Amino acid sequence: MSDEKSNEWNSLWQDYSKSLETWKMLFNQIQNASNEMQTKFNEVWEKATKESSSDTMKLFGENWQKALSDVGMKSFKEFGEAWQKALNDTNTSAFKQFAENWQKTLSSSGIEQMEAYGETMKKFSETWNKMWPKLK
Repeated sequence: MSDEKSNEWNSLWQDYSKSLETWKMLFNQIQNASNEMQTKFNEVWEKATKESSSDTMKLFGENWQKALSDVGMKSFKEFGEAWQKALNDTNTSAFKQFAENWQKTLSSSGIEQMEAYGETMKKFSETWNKMWPKLK
């Protein structure tokens, strides 16, 4: 192999390696941010289920589902079904199980699922803020 060809391969390999390192760094940042967001979501969810009535939680779920539908996320049929199951379950851990299950489903793989997860959490935040405005 000529020196010129060798230099081309070395340059290409270095560019690739640099791109891979950038990807790994961003992936780790996304993973860390997602874990932090899930932790905070779980704290909010636990507080809501302890301090809110079943009617309030039902209204919240309806509003959240509507917000998701409004942005074209009708594919979350399972979300609605799981939510109804949680509402109908007299076990207080049902809401916690609901949150854990759908978070795992949405964050399990792929960019599309990651985008859907982000949009779901955004709509959760918007719905939460409308129903429980910040105290001043």
